[in-house]
Amino acid sequence: MPIRYAIRPAQPGAHLFHVIVTLDDPDPAGQRLMLPAWIPGSYMIREFARHIVRLTALAGERKLRTEKLDKHTWRCAPVAGPLTVAYEVYAWDLSVRAAHLDDTHGFFNGACVFLLPLGREREACEVDVLPPAGAGFADWKVITGLAPARGAKRGGFGTYVARDYDELIDCPVEMGTFAHARFDVLGTPHEIAVTGRVPKLDLKRLTADLARLCETQIRLFEPRSRRAPFDRYAFLTFALGEGHGGLEHRNCTALVCRRDGLPFVGMKDSTEGYRSFLGLASHEYFHSWNVKRIRPAAFVPYDLARENYTRLLWAFEGITSYYDDLLLARAGLLTEAQYLDALAQTMTTVMQRSGRLKQSLGESSFDAWIKYYRQDENAPNSLVSYYQKGALVAAALDLTIRAATRGRRSLDDVMRLLWKRFKDLPGYRGVDEDGIVEAAETATGLKLARALREWTEGTRDPDFAALLAPFGVACERRPALDQPHFALLGIKTSGRAECSVVNVFDGGAAQDAGISGGDVLVALNGLRIHNGNFDALLARYQPGDAVELHAFRRDELMRFEVKLGTQPPPKFVLKSDPKAGKAAARLRLGWLKG
Repeated sequence: MPIRYAIRPAQPGAHLFHVIVTLDDPDPAGQRLMLPAWIPGSYMIREFARHIVRLTALAGERKLRTEKLDKHTWRCAPVAGPLTVAYEVYAWDLSVRAAHLDDTHGFFNGACVFLLPLGREREACEVDVLPPAGAGFADWKVITGLAPARGAKRGGFGTYVARDYDELIDCPVEMGTFAHARFDVLGTPHEIAVTGRVPKLDLKRLTADLARLCETQIRLFEPRSRRAPFDRYAFLTFALGEGHGGLEHRNCTALVCRRDGLPFVGMKDSTEGYRSFLGLASHEYFHSWNVKRIRPAAFVPYDLARENYTRLLWAFEGITSYYDDLLLARAGLLTEAQYLDALAQTMTTVMQRSGRLKQSLGESSFDAWIKYYRQDENAPNSLVSYYQKGALVAAALDLTIRAATRGRRSLDDVMRLLWKRFKDLPGYRGVDEDGIVEAAETATGLKLARALREWTEGTRDPDFAALLAPFGVACERRPALDQPHFALLGIKTSGRAECSVVNVFDGGAAQDAGISGGDVLVALNGLRIHNGNFDALLARYQPGDAVELHAFRRDELMRFEVKLGTQPPPKFVLKSDPKAGKAAARLRLGWLKG
C-alpha cells in the first residue's frame, strides 16, 4: 500500500495547513518520521520542522506516545495496525522555497509539509489535496507537477500520486484563483499560473514567448528527437510589487516576480522587467536538465537531514546562468545588442567585487551552505557568486571552444554529452567532482583542464577582450560613474527616507574613512542626505575632493572626513564590430543564434 497523505488549508487566516500521513504497516519497533532540513535547489539548512505547530499520533482513535529524537525527527510508540500522524504547519513564508497560506491563495513545497517515514523513501505516495471550507473558496483551483490519481481530474482538488518521496516533494502545489493558460511545445503540454493582481495581463504573448524559449532549450539537448525530459511542465508564478526568484523542480518551477515585469495587453516593446522575467523562466527551465537530471554525485541520493557538499555548483548554477540569457537571444527574445549588454553587466558586477580574488568558485560552491545564502555586509569583499562568475567561466569556456574549433564544437556539445551520460536512469551515479572537465575535453577534443582549474579552483579572471576578439566583439573597460555613491565612495546604500549603508567595498574612500555597514548617512557637507538625493549631492564633487559626512551608528552621531576616490570601479561595455570580417561574423552568428 502507498504512503497516504492528506493536506488541507484548514485555517487560511491563521496560515495553517493541516496534514495527515497514514501508514498501514509502520515499523514494529516504532516508526520514525522526519521533515527535511533543506530543499534541493536552495543550499542552506532552513529547519522546516520549526513550522510544525503540534503533532499527534493515533492508532485508530487511540492516541500514541511520540518522542522527539532531534530537531526534525519524531518516533511513535510501536503499533501493529495502521498509524496516523496528524500535525499543523504554519505557512507564512512568501518565497519559492517554503509554504504560504492566506485567504487569497495557498502554496507549498512538499519538503516543508510532508513528513518522511524513515525507511520508506522509495515507496509510492498518494496525497489528497483538499479544499478550504467555506463558500468564499468555491472557485479555488489547483496547479501542480504531481500526476492525478487514475480517474481523477487534473487541475482540481483531489488525489495525486508520486512514485516515491523524492517525487512527492519535487512537485510544489499552488491553489487559489490564479490566471491560467496552457500551451504546447513540440508536443509536450505546458501551462502557466499567475497568482496576484496583474492589470491587463497578456497571457497570449506570455505563452507565445515561453513556447519559443522552451522549444529552443529542448532542441539544444535533443536536436534529433526534440523530446522534453518530462510529460508536462508548469510555471507556478507569483506576482508581487517587489520580488525576483525561482526554484527548479523536475517538471515545473516556482517563480516570484514583479507584477510590472509581466506583459500587458497593448505593450509594444519588450521592457527590461519583462526580459528579466523571461531570463528567470529560462534559468529555471534549463535546470530541468542541468541539476534536476544531470546532477552532482554528491546529490545522489539527496541527504535531506544535512548539508550535501560539492565543488560543482559553479557548473550547475553558473552554466545555467550563462545559458538563461543566451537562449533568450537564440529564441529571438533578446537582440544581439541586448544580450551583449546583459553579459557586460555580469562582467561588471563580478569585476567590481574583490571577493572574487579571495575565494575560488570551487570554494564558493562548497561553502554555499554557510556563506552564499547567508550574506552579510562584507559579502562583496569576501565571497564570489558561483552564479555570476560561474556564468562568466561558462562563457569563457564556450568562446574558447568555438574559437579553437572554428565553430565546429561548443559548450552545447559538452551539455549534450553530459545529458547523454547522466540522464536519470536506473543505477544513476551523478557527475563526479572532476566530471565536468573530463566531459568538456571528451566532447571537444581540446585540452581544457588547466584553464578550467585556474578559473574555478584558482581566482584567475577570464580575459574577455582576447576571448571575444575572434567573434568581432570589442570589450571596453570604462570607469563606472553613473552612481556617484558607488564610484566616489565605494558603498551600496538602501532605504527611502533614510540612507543606510548596506556594503562598504574594499579599497574605497568610505572604507578608508571608517564608514561601516549599517551606518545611516544623514549629512554631506552640512546638507541633509536621504536616499533620493544622495547621488545628486555627490555629483557636484570631483574625484579626490575632501568632504565631510555625518552618520548615525548605534544612535550615536559620527563624523567622517572623506577623500573621494580617484579610481572608480570598472564598467564593461561590449559592442559588435560590423567591420570585423566574415569569419568573425560567422563565429558570432553561431554563438548567438545556435
